[in-house]
Amino acid sequence: MRILAFDKSGKPALGVRRGEEVVDLAAVAPDLPGDLPRLLAGGADAMDRAKSAAEGATGDAVMSGEGLVYHPTIWNPGKIICVGLNYAAHAAEAQSDTSTVQEYPSFFLRVATTLVGHEQPLVVPKASSDLDYEAEMVAVVGKAGHCISKAAALDYIAGYSVFNEGSVRDYQFKSSQWTSGKNFDASGGFGPDFVTADEVPPGGNGLRIQTRLNGETMQDANTKTMIFDVPSLIEIITEVMTLLPGDVIVTGTPEGVGFARTPPVWMTPGDTCEIDIEGVGVLRNPIVAAA
Repeated sequence: MRILAFDKSGKPALGVRRGEEVVDLAAVAPDLPGDLPRLLAGGADAMDRAKSAAEGATGDAVMSGEGLVYHPTIWNPGKIICVGLNYAAHAAEAQSDTSTVQEYPSFFLRVATTLVGHEQPLVVPKASSDLDYEAEMVAVVGKAGHCISKAAALDYIAGYSVFNEGSVRDYQFKSSQWTSGKNFDASGGFGPDFVTADEVPPGGNGLRIQTRLNGETMQDANTKTMIFDVPSLIEIITEVMTLLPGDVIVTGTPEGVGFARTPPVWMTPGDTCEIDIEGVGVLRNPIVAAA
């Protein structure tokens, strides 16, 4: 099943993608929760009811997939946990100490105000022009867990999505902590769909992942080359904190980012950036200047 967030009377609502059509979930199953974290918290029963309702939908509840205004796939995540330097070739191009990186992941957090939906603009801020792209696969937590073993980890992942982990590089490198450069408003594209885990190889492993900037391929790799795969990340993260339904894990970007190029390549107003993950979807965002 593929679930998206679309604009309905100025507010985000859940839709289920059905081929070229989208079913308004609230119209066919008004008793179900209206956001993905709460829907996932309802467990398999809630997800099965959503799928069944969408499959049988007719009439005004069924919309064309064309012309929708998208919101971030999860607009209200409890946590956005990001993984830095999780592909060896990217760690190398970043001139990082890869032996240290491979010993333990580099984690940092993003906040919800950074998120924008599919086809919505990523904003080059007034403070900097160094807005870089990062193609990343998202793993979405489906149920609460703490101290989860690697062997059991995928039982806690409900599905996957696509992220452009836009980074304002000069602010990222102002200090040893990356928080500033990773949390500019409207810098992180997220979507278009949440794809349930049954439609993706276990752990999202073995999927081609690409960035295209104005049609030119900038990143082209495979999720099988992640240093820490999804089960490993779940085990390591839950040594520290409890994961809850709807928490978002952004699993890292491969080589080919803009700041590592000579000269650097930034996303600039007028550009279009696409992140393409095999079997999960294509996230597309125009780039604009801050108002």
